[in-house]
Amino acid sequence: MSPDDHVCLCFHVSKRKIVNFCRRERPAVASLISECLSAGTGCQWCVPFIKKLHTQVMDGVEDPDLPVSPQEYASRRANYRKTGERDEDDG
Repeated sequence: MSPDDHVCLCFHVSKRKIVNFCRRERPAVASLISECLSAGTGCQWCVPFIKKLHTQVMDGVEDPDLPVSPQEYASRRANYRKTGERDEDDG
């Protein structure tokens, strides 16, 4: 996923915004990332992915990443919205 791809699809919050928020604010827990443009407060699909980015930033990973294409990410979210179930890789 590139920096400008959206992690929170409900509120159009990019990976770059989440990572920069974590670096700047150093939130103690991932749930505080909701202060970054309400990320994770809509359908909540992105919460496990936001947690992964939070962990990576807090662990000092230079280039935090989510190893999924934007198309696959959106497809998996669409399935989640229909069924309420996540794939194994969705956190």
